[in-house]
Amino acid sequence: MTRALLIIDMHTFLVEGLWRGEELARRLGALVSRAREVGVPVLVPHQVGPPGDLFDPDLPGREVSPLVGIGPEDRIVPKRATDSFWETGLADHLRSLGTDTVVVTGAATDYCVDATVRSATSHGFAVELVSDGHAPMADGDPEAGIVPERIIAHHNSVLSQAIHPGGATRLVAADEALR
Repeated sequence: MTRALLIIDMHTFLVEGLWRGEELARRLGALVSRAREVGVPVLVPHQVGPPGDLFDPDLPGREVSPLVGIGPEDRIVPKRATDSFWETGLADHLRSLGTDTVVVTGAATDYCVDATVRSATSHGFAVELVSDGHAPMADGDPEAGIVPERIIAHHNSVLSQAIHPGGATRLVAADEALR
């Protein structure tokens, strides 16, 4: 098994609004360190938008949170959709590295993490979803009355049971990932 670690959308401004965002960022920072120790590449799908957009890269806080510990050896993958694979070249880059399994983490559980996990399997990659390595916004989904903990549990369950043509998703805790 040849892995790559994906750290999705851990912008400084999003970390501030995520459920337990700072704790999550530090947990992912530990995973980034572990990835380096074991020679696993770190790729950082990072949402960007046009001027004036919420994800305008020129706005304050749009950089990757320093708590995650991304370094110059890590690859930032600019993206314009919830799916980290859509028009980014991510699948081709992963294949060029010989990757068959992506370890998925980041923000937000119910948007980019969900879309990226589904797309990864449809692109033929196995997925290890870090069960405690993603989070929704701190208020969960107030319109639906769903708290953050339930969003995480729901997505962990659904994504680990989904049937896709290319790969399967299994859950792994952060302290067991990349071991």
